[in-house]
Amino acid sequence: MPELLSFDRVVAGYGDSVVLEDVSFTMHEGDSLALLGRNGVGKSTLLVTLMGLTQLHQGAIRWGGADTARIPTHMRAQAGLGWVPQERLMFPSLTVEEHLTVVARPGEWDLPKIYGVFPRLQERRANMGNQLSGGEQQMLAIARALMTNPRLLLLDEPMEGLAPIIVQELVRVVRNLVQEKGLSVIVVEQHARLALSLTRRAIVLDRGRIVHDSDSKSLLQDPDKLQALVAVA
Repeated sequence: MPELLSFDRVVAGYGDSVVLEDVSFTMHEGDSLALLGRNGVGKSTLLVTLMGLTQLHQGAIRWGGADTARIPTHMRAQAGLGWVPQERLMFPSLTVEEHLTVVARPGEWDLPKIYGVFPRLQERRANMGNQLSGGEQQMLAIARALMTNPRLLLLDEPMEGLAPIIVQELVRVVRNLVQEKGLSVIVVEQHARLALSLTRRAIVLDRGRIVHDSDSKSLLQDPDKLQALVAVA
């Protein structure tokens, strides 16, 4: 499969503060990656660095073989990066349907398909973004990213603070995207076992560095190692 994304000895952070140190990894079309680690180790920073929202001090990030250093965030989205931020970023002045249509790009994902996957959004299509529950907002954030028809979907803590029934629904959606649609996905998730069950590969960060890189299945089957790496119960 062709190379999709490459981090090459990346050092990045906020202003002069360095968060990511010497980070290198590669993804190919169809890869799915769980990005794990304790709080504050740089997982979300890696995603926002990919989106061009941090200071890149050293190294290179290549997207589809091209250096992204001077590419602004909106052009990265147009080039196929679909970002679902932890904050969800709903627009109170837009309806559910407007959230979706304003970012729509040609491709497989359109309104009928989105509403087929998220029927609750169709029911709430005339509601404003700030009139939705937390679970509905997360559905909308994922659906909005899919409407850009991304080559790589970035999910930052997609299950955080959601009711178990909503988590089950979103897990079903993400699993389908990975296993049936073959969409490339990076999942940042505090629930390590959940993230490993959704992905084929796992990277663990500690203090801004990659300390483990393996297939997800083998890490899931080694609870002692997983405990040592991410301190899950």
